[in-house]
Amino acid sequence: MNSHTVKSFDAELENLAAKVAEMGGLAEAQLAAAIEAVQRRDLALAERIIDEDKRIDELGHAVEAAAIRLMALRQPVSSDLRETLSAIKMSVELERIGDLAKNVAKRALVLNREEPIRLTQSVGRMGRQVLSQVTNVLNAYSQRDAQAALAVRNSDSEVDELYNSLFRELVTYMMEDPRTIGLCAHLLFLAKNLERIGDHATNLGEIVYFLIIGEDVAGDRPKGDVTSTTNIGYPASKT
Repeated sequence: MNSHTVKSFDAELENLAAKVAEMGGLAEAQLAAAIEAVQRRDLALAERIIDEDKRIDELGHAVEAAAIRLMALRQPVSSDLRETLSAIKMSVELERIGDLAKNVAKRALVLNREEPIRLTQSVGRMGRQVLSQVTNVLNAYSQRDAQAALAVRNSDSEVDELYNSLFRELVTYMMEDPRTIGLCAHLLFLAKNLERIGDHATNLGEIVYFLIIGEDVAGDRPKGDVTSTTNIGYPASKT
């Protein structure tokens, strides 16, 4: 390639990374807002989150189209190819995070019309932990920090432990007062959505690590909930 072509190619890669970063920022903001909607019992905020989810989907399509165009026209190799393929994989994970944040907002609409119960605070703690994972992995991507990405990948069990603890609390709550079964079921589905977001954040950690190092992470991922796994490339359901 001549110098002009190289500069043009570099600009396209930078534009692709910028699109991924923008998508990540939106998914992170959606998740933060969804958690806030639950804790503040904010119906208007929950409804806004549901309406704004389509912007993340649009960016996901833009990332995929730009990456495919770049591969078709530029035929990247080595690290440039990893950059391009990682952008596609990350967009899939970020789109799922956006979908799950929307699901949290939908549950918030139901929960916020009922009498509050103390377990909402436990959900809030879990939400903050998951949000921290998402924030940290996006920072790892922007800073090209392999160790930070690996730390997120290895933090999955922390979210699983919070989920398992909350699950036990909810079961106890329902047994003590059967009138709360419906409300607790919504909280359980909400918590499961958060746990799955944590899975997608750790997937992102693996993608970012591979992007920087050029090798897959060695060893099995630490897991505190063996009943739930979210493999890279498989879409999350929209429960």
